[in-house]
Amino acid sequence: MTQISEQALQTAVREYRDPYLGKDLYELGAVKSLNADDSGKVTLMVELPYPSKGIAGALKEIVTNALEFVDGVESADVHVGQKIHSYKVQKDLPSVPGVKNIIAVASGKGGVGKSTTAVNLALALQAEGARVGILDADIYGPSIGMMLGVPEGKRPDTRENKYFVPMEAHGLQANSMAFVVTDKTPMVWRGPMVSGAVMQLLQQTLWNELDYLIIDMPPGTGDIQLTLAQKVPVTGAVIVTTPQDIALLDGKKGIEMFRKVDIPVLGVVENMSVHICSNCGHEEPLFGHGGGARIAEEYGTTLLGQLPLHMTIREQTDGGTPSVVAEPDSEVARRYRDIARRVGAELSTREHNLSGSISSVSVTEH
Repeated sequence: MTQISEQALQTAVREYRDPYLGKDLYELGAVKSLNADDSGKVTLMVELPYPSKGIAGALKEIVTNALEFVDGVESADVHVGQKIHSYKVQKDLPSVPGVKNIIAVASGKGGVGKSTTAVNLALALQAEGARVGILDADIYGPSIGMMLGVPEGKRPDTRENKYFVPMEAHGLQANSMAFVVTDKTPMVWRGPMVSGAVMQLLQQTLWNELDYLIIDMPPGTGDIQLTLAQKVPVTGAVIVTTPQDIALLDGKKGIEMFRKVDIPVLGVVENMSVHICSNCGHEEPLFGHGGGARIAEEYGTTLLGQLPLHMTIREQTDGGTPSVVAEPDSEVARRYRDIARRVGAELSTREHNLSGSISSVSVTEH
């Protein structure tokens, strides 16, 4: 049998370049082992550094085909998994037990679809193979419970009369002030009370081995948001905006706020980027065009994705079954999952938190 060249095998593996990080598998440190036996069978073990279930099949196919063209190779067996680390937070704040990374989803103003984006981002990260939770920090207008289909009046279990057990909804671990008060309770609280309540929910919830905890931040950039940004150990922030000029101005304020407290902005999601007619499918940019890309470029961050203004997104979310789980094969769900991979990939470039939780490993494709 022809001797298989190790260099030729490595060259074949390098043909695949990660679509989100722009590097080959060796540059990413993703190749864990590459072996060839006497029968000409090659076995490759790959671990990508971010939630990537949706691209694992394509990676496997591309690399398998490249390896099988190498002289002497009879077959190739490629295993693709992922390994999610804990990354550094601002000012080295102590991490939250059971949580590797916290991602804040924020907007400079209300009405831009921040909560809808937060819920679908959480579900998309989960669909990509991560363990995910979501915390509704929007004390004045908590809506995550309704969006996840949690029955009205359902309350979380408690432990030792001190800790909340997170609700389970569509596979997510969730907690919200809406779970501990009724929707008739007016939240007439000053800033310190609000931030104190959010910190209590965050720290006294028994989060179970989460790769990512998504925090749906209150809209705006006032004292409450700044206090939370200073106290919550956040590994990265996502800014949600629309193409409207006024929303873009407020989005810039959100970016500036996170920069002041040394929280990296992972990117911008442009919501309602184009209206799609439910009757004829005609697309029209009702709120302008390209605004998200402009502020991403201006602040040196990433345009994570653009989402349409479509009736089904609102209907599915209001009905308690957000788009990612309601229609997992739809174009909208595909966009959310692409955003989730971009968020995870961008976060993977940050410095590791060596004092954080042990990294999780999962195999996504055999």
